[in-house]
Amino acid sequence: MSETKIQTVPFDARFPNVNQTKRCWQNYFDYAKCTAAKGEDYAPCRQFLRAYRTLCPNEWIERWDSQKEEGTLPFDVNA
Repeated sequence: MSETKIQTVPFDARFPNVNQTKRCWQNYFDYAKCTAAKGEDYAPCRQFLRAYRTLCPNEWIERWDSQKEEGTLPFDVNA
């Protein structure tokens, strides 16, 4: 039987408030920029992936992924 380790996202001093909406978006944005620059296999990008998957509602992630595929996401990951 394998054990699953459950952890919360570590503290980030950039987002000291209880409302984590901005932190969710920033980690999604950072992951997109990191994978665009370094590729999905680059290990440090995974910290952003874990953070936004923990913080963001699934509906937001699905919408942003769709927008990214359609080219309508409000930021350029290659900039």
